[in-house]
Amino acid sequence: MSVSATRTGSRTAVQTAALAVGGAFLLVGVLGFVPGITSNVSELSFAGHHSGALLLGIFQVSVLHNIVHLLFGVGGLALSRSRAAAKSYLVWGGAVYLVLWLYGLLIGHGTPANFVPVNTADNWLHFVLGVAMIGLGTVLGRRRTTA
Repeated sequence: MSVSATRTGSRTAVQTAALAVGGAFLLVGVLGFVPGITSNVSELSFAGHHSGALLLGIFQVSVLHNIVHLLFGVGGLALSRSRAAAKSYLVWGGAVYLVLWLYGLLIGHGTPANFVPVNTADNWLHFVLGVAMIGLGTVLGRRRTTA
């Protein structure tokens, strides 16, 4: 990408993808605290498997889980400013989500090891996110066209 493209505000496709993924994580992080979007908000704990809050009534969340989403969101927004950083965010962020998927499969959901916390729905969402982020970073990271 040329310096002039950066100064004029045009983005490559991988930058746009990182911006969109970061924005989605930021939105999910905020919605994890919103009653009605998250059921049982009164049961939202800082961390641990005993948090009874469910984002969209499906995905188990805690304050820590929401903070992780917020941090991934801010990271995506910040790293979308350059092509190389956007690609790294998507590929390495996707790898982190695949590790979280494996972690969620291997731990007992009712044990202290489930400190984030995650449930079965979270696990499979983490798998899809990991594969999608790595795919976006790999495929779009090869192209130098602007979005």
